Amino acid sequence: MEKRIKENSSWRPQTQLVRGGVTRSLFEETSEALFLTSGYIYKTAENAEAAFKGDTSRYIYSRYGNPTVSMFQDRLALLEGAKHCVATASGMAAMFASLACLLKSGDRIVASRALFGSCYFIISELLPRFGVDVEFVDGTDLNQWAEVLKKPAKAVFVETPSNPTLEIIDLLKITRIAHAAGAYVIVDNVFATPILQRPLEFGVDMVMYSTTKHIDGQGRGLGGAILTNDDTLFEDFLIPFLRHTGPAMSPFNAWVMLKGLETLSLRMERHCHNAHVISKFLTNHKIIKSVLYPGLDSHPQHQLAMSQMKSGSTILTFEINGGKDAAFQFLNSLQLINISNNLGDAKSLITHPATTTHQRLSVAERAHLGITDGMTRLSVGLEDVEDLIEDLNQALQSTPC
Repeated sequence: MEKRIKENSSWRPQTQLVRGGVTRSLFEETSEALFLTSGYIYKTAENAEAAFKGDTSRYIYSRYGNPTVSMFQDRLALLEGAKHCVATASGMAAMFASLACLLKSGDRIVASRALFGSCYFIISELLPRFGVDVEFVDGTDLNQWAEVLKKPAKAVFVETPSNPTLEIIDLLKITRIAHAAGAYVIVDNVFATPILQRPLEFGVDMVMYSTTKHIDGQGRGLGGAILTNDDTLFEDFLIPFLRHTGPAMSPFNAWVMLKGLETLSLRMERHCHNAHVISKFLTNHKIIKSVLYPGLDSHPQHQLAMSQMKSGSTILTFEINGGKDAAFQFLNSLQLINISNNLGDAKSLITHPATTTHQRLSVAERAHLGITDGMTRLSVGLEDVEDLIEDLNQALQSTPC
């Protein structure tokens, strides 16, 4: 028998991250229990019948629900300020489910052009195979949004900040335009996390995460999540799609994510501090052509970023003079920072988007997005910031201008 711990709605976010969503078993454990079970038993055949009819509320099968997964979902919902949360096996499972549960042949989706490579693939190549009409716009151009959404649409999908160029999209204005066209708005909030930005507060319909990133925060497991305040979206679209297609988060990964949530706020504070300090250091370096970081006054949407976000993010992007050869020389000279396409880790990680996360895009598409051959994306970790600066500096000094 499990005992649900009553949440205190007056608790502040950090307390919710430690205490929220807890369900304890009869053993009264301190740490959240890990329920490694695929199925559940019934005392009688009548109990099973009632459960499948929906006459009783209980766990039926871990593809539908699991106590450990439920704790993670409940805690993340408390942090996001959402009524509903569903966890998935990966971030891309969450992204695809958020669209596939809504769209059918003949529907129309409008998306910002600056997207993570796999998100761009799903929208530009996969959805059209199922008869979905797709149109892309420059996410920061409100005139383009207004023009394209003169025609009805079923969904709008955006990232903000975007990967890797850190574009900031005006969530309040885009949502108003989209809703006038009859579209649901889905936001990929991976770079900001709910610590820095809560899109539902701007009228967004669904927000999704790769919990693999900051929410786990230590590179241990895969996961995703979708959150909404819309009862109809949740009950009539999301839940049936997820239950019958099966992209469920494993109980073990849910437990890992629960543990990650406990320290998310503290980690984000250090991540953002380190990223801001490094962005200022790189701005003044002679080899660096440009630095993109929402927390800097020089960022094109700095004021908008600071109105939507509590800090400038954990990620920064910078361009090295000399193109791909210079960028590769720099990356190969790093001694502390690791080359990896992942992000949101306790360890600082760096990648070359043009040849990794966005290599599927054509040269013209990358140029339109501002992804140059000299661009690198740095996910700033929790190391001492002075050690990170020293490593960046020695690598830059070994890089030919």
